[in-house]
Amino acid sequence: MKEYDVLFIGGGHACWHGALLLKKAGKEVALVEREFLGGTCTNYGCNAKILLDSPVELQEAMKRYEGIGLKEEPKIEWTSLMQYKKKLIGGMPDVMSGMFKQLGLEVIRGEATFKDENTIEVDGETYRAKKFVIGTGQNYIPLDIPGKEYMHDSRDFLSLDDIPEHVSFIGGGIISMEFASICLSLGRKVDIVTDGEIILKQYPQKYVEKVVDKMKEQGANFVFNAKVESIEKTENGYALKGADGLHIDTDYVLVAVGRRANVDGMNLDGIGIQYSGRGIEVDDHMRTSVKHIYASGDVVDKKIPKLTPTAEFESNYIALDILNPLNFAIKYPPIPNLVFTLPRIAQVGVSIEEARNNPGEYRVEEVDFGKTMSWLNKAEKDAHITYIIDHKNHLVGAAVMSDEAGTYMDLLTLIINEKLGVKELSKMIFAFPTTTYGLVATLMPLLLKEQ
Repeated sequence: MKEYDVLFIGGGHACWHGALLLKKAGKEVALVEREFLGGTCTNYGCNAKILLDSPVELQEAMKRYEGIGLKEEPKIEWTSLMQYKKKLIGGMPDVMSGMFKQLGLEVIRGEATFKDENTIEVDGETYRAKKFVIGTGQNYIPLDIPGKEYMHDSRDFLSLDDIPEHVSFIGGGIISMEFASICLSLGRKVDIVTDGEIILKQYPQKYVEKVVDKMKEQGANFVFNAKVESIEKTENGYALKGADGLHIDTDYVLVAVGRRANVDGMNLDGIGIQYSGRGIEVDDHMRTSVKHIYASGDVVDKKIPKLTPTAEFESNYIALDILNPLNFAIKYPPIPNLVFTLPRIAQVGVSIEEARNNPGEYRVEEVDFGKTMSWLNKAEKDAHITYIIDHKNHLVGAAVMSDEAGTYMDLLTLIINEKLGVKELSKMIFAFPTTTYGLVATLMPLLLKEQ
């Protein structure tokens, strides 16, 4: 039976970053992975999404130049794009395997089950370790209704060789809105059915409403406060049926009503690890109720956004804590998060809602960035930025609606983290003419305003 210093259960960002740090420090470590190295994000999540979405974003930008420099709108050939995606993304597990082999990081293939607090079994073989890190992520929650066999998830959608003419999304969250944006840009018919009253509730609603209005103009059908009770196979496709006469005929059904922690079959109960459907409970050092077993990434029960960067952040923190037990708890910096609708919506730090509820601590400054900088930002006239500034004239939060929101967020997050005020920013020279130059130019006068 082989023994290790640390065994990581999972091959995604929640594990491999920390594993490499420990390996470079001379520790005996290995990853246990049952499927694709790189995890969800690398293989059937973020990477695939941005690859397939980027041409749609480019097409959107070129539409804005119709009549002011461009005559023809490019056409997206989804089948060719998907072939490119499968070739590029499909090769990433082999790339990662080669990288790990070169660095001497061992990979154990199969599903891990705890036999006791220091022993796991993988495909009939047993392995012991002084410490473990669980980073098994989440999987999607299907609806337990008649016809559930006709449902698809995000992983299915991101491998479609062709997009059906009519796609119906159940759920009003990030996955539904991102994929619906792609479908609409390809000229497909779209339904978004949600049991709530609002869409993307974790994002600024003033921006969400603008995106929803745009999608409606493109032909999207939003159905609120509706519960799908069955999916039936029909002669021409499928039918969604529910209370109050809900009936939608469609070609494809994608369910995105939430995700749950991947903990089944690991025997966490048997070794006393506390968890729920929300994830594994951890302390402020990312340790589970069994203190030499850590958890990282989306499998953790936490309130902060479950994102690839936070998983990587936690993985690195855990590795450092294992190498030299840290006398400080994990502390998350402001976390930018972004939804890839068209336009994008992003936010970081103190929210607009929190700022408006605490006027004595914060002020809210709005900038019609698209109108003031249309010559600079690819003619995106609807782009808008909301800055949250504290009583010391420091930027502490921001929200953005723009196709360039991701780029803006990275710069704004840096400004927030480093507490860069007018004095610090005035010592810097930024490339010109760029949208980020324009961003700083709009921000600096606001940081000088009297409270």
